[in-house]
Amino acid sequence: MTCEGCKGFFRRAMKRNARPRCPFRKGTCEITRKTRRQCQACRLRKCLESGMRKEMIMSDAAVEQRRALIRRKKRERTETQPPGAKGLTEEQLMMIRELTTAQMNTFDSTFIHFKNFRLRGEDGSVWNYKPPADNGGKEIFSLLPHIADVSTYMFKGIINFAKVISCFRDLPIEDQISLLKGAAFELCQLRFNTVFNAETRTWECGRLSYCVEDPAGGFQQLLLEPVLKFHYMLKKLQLHKEEYVLMQAISLFSPDRPGVVQRLVVDQLQEQFAMTLKAYIEFNRPQPAHRFLFLKIMAILTELRSISAEHTQQLLRIHDVHPFATPLMQELFSTTNA
Repeated sequence: MTCEGCKGFFRRAMKRNARPRCPFRKGTCEITRKTRRQCQACRLRKCLESGMRKEMIMSDAAVEQRRALIRRKKRERTETQPPGAKGLTEEQLMMIRELTTAQMNTFDSTFIHFKNFRLRGEDGSVWNYKPPADNGGKEIFSLLPHIADVSTYMFKGIINFAKVISCFRDLPIEDQISLLKGAAFELCQLRFNTVFNAETRTWECGRLSYCVEDPAGGFQQLLLEPVLKFHYMLKKLQLHKEEYVLMQAISLFSPDRPGVVQRLVVDQLQEQFAMTLKAYIEFNRPQPAHRFLFLKIMAILTELRSISAEHTQQLLRIHDVHPFATPLMQELFSTTNA
């Protein structure tokens, strides 16, 4: 075994057929990493004593052939890489593959399996959140059981999504519960954004669609206006599916959620997901047009955190007056988001 520096020195000395002499006339200089440049003769002697042989040196033609082979293999790997793989480490690629597979297996974007929910609309397709001006919001409250069913359906998918992620399963069950309680609403909104149509102000959920025509008045404004603004901001970024799932992972692995014990471990995992997102953007988005995309995403996640906390408090207050939440919702919201 030899370092690259001594290997290069030995190759050059043999090609020049050099016969250096020890300037100290001892021939026994100690050759270390710090002193190896002080005496070429003793350095060459040590190379030979270590087993380096002239006949093992590759010819210039062989060196060029090997370099050409390396270039060809590198080019082949680049050509066979899946979309989005450019510039990412193998660990980061595995991380993204695990997340996208988990998303695909746990998110029913067509809502084809969403059945037996309460308060089905007469046409079975459209729910309009705008109440008549004279009903005092009663129609809105009548829709809450259905909204609870939709949310519960989404929450079940989010729980299954988290359980598929290997590093999440490695955490203590207490931390798993704390992270899910803290992130459930946020992950739900990130998933809903993938089916949001900004032009029609509609969430297109397969055979069902949800439209907010006029977020005005009472709790409707408190609940829906900030959420609607969030969806417009996020949809405007036109994110890739890889960026969406990495956002979900960053939100899920938040070390400051109430009740989390292994905060350092969770913090390190969140940093890995954040750095993977940053690397993905840098190598797969045109620069400089998207040079601030990572910062915009992180700012949106911070905004979503604030919306989640306020939204949870509003829902709990409404539930006290008009009970509508499912047992799963009550369990997830039993700890207020911080």
